[in-house]
Amino acid sequence: MDESHVEAFADAASDGVAFDGIEARVEGDRYAVEAADGSATAVATEEFADVAAEYDEYVTNWYFWHATAPQTGARWAFLRWVEGADSTPVPERYDRLRAGLTTTWGQLAVTASLSEGGDRVYDLRHEDDQAEIDRGEDPSLDTYEDPLDARELAKYDDDGQYRPLKTAPTLQTGWEFTELDAADLVEAVHAFYPATVQNWYREREGELDVNHWHETVERQTGIYGVIQTWDRGEGHEHVDWVAEACCDDSQCLKRREWEYDEETELDPDGDQRDAGEFPCREPCSLVITAARKWTKLEGEESRTYEFELTPSEKEQVEEIIDAVADGRTADVREADIYDGANRYRTRFLRAKLFDDEGDLSGVETDD
Repeated sequence: MDESHVEAFADAASDGVAFDGIEARVEGDRYAVEAADGSATAVATEEFADVAAEYDEYVTNWYFWHATAPQTGARWAFLRWVEGADSTPVPERYDRLRAGLTTTWGQLAVTASLSEGGDRVYDLRHEDDQAEIDRGEDPSLDTYEDPLDARELAKYDDDGQYRPLKTAPTLQTGWEFTELDAADLVEAVHAFYPATVQNWYREREGELDVNHWHETVERQTGIYGVIQTWDRGEGHEHVDWVAEACCDDSQCLKRREWEYDEETELDPDGDQRDAGEFPCREPCSLVITAARKWTKLEGEESRTYEFELTPSEKEQVEEIIDAVADGRTADVREADIYDGANRYRTRFLRAKLFDDEGDLSGVETDD
């Protein structure tokens, strides 16, 4: 055991230690040590090093959490959560860490392992790539060392499309960070998912400040001030539509905690959903930007248009809308002619129903 670990633990024991299943204190000229497994001993000061060696895992664990891990509340708590420190005894936890203990955070797979002296090292990958590794496969991954490189990786999806919402479930694959220390791991997680660790921690501490839709809209100014005209105390069905469109699991990994206002819940499930660990405390900029467009669109007066569709064509229009809304158009195979969103079936429908000006059934749009 590292002598510095023993010395630090002995110094702390002079004021009393009670941490992760071990207790140590000074009683006169002796050290008294007790562990969660029921063992206990008391020895003279000069013999403490020998006793500490018997409790090697407990001592090195104490040293890591008090001398190596970041000491800020959110980072410390997150690292503890990664290895299940608050629910798993040290001996069992060390067995898991020796084998590599993997936890997911959004689409990130965090693998914690033990290094010499009880320190932790962390590997960070996309959960899909980690799943391949767990199956014994060998995905081709680019290795990064600087945790801030995660900022660039978070910008685009696998198709090279820009990701305006960092917590969308579209994080690209094909990368890894290996052997990160505790501080760099948290830095990389923050670069992928900004503020998620902090808000998760504030929620755990009962200090998460939630800004609901109504109060968020009231703060909008400039070009976004138009959203206020859509919020005149006439019910909140329009906000239900916004939440369903933008905040569903398939669109965002956050767990929505905001409602219409403090007393009025929205119809779509928010914090009751089986979403991720981290909460959403207010309507994000993407929601507000989309709401601005919908405010203008919903300001139009309705018109009556008449189209003739066969029952199958009506169902096909519904399937096309569902496929686009769920983002599954790329998954519809060209050979699957039975899927209403199939490209050839959709092109046939367009050829049949659109005129030369692109109007459905030749019906012009009334401006």
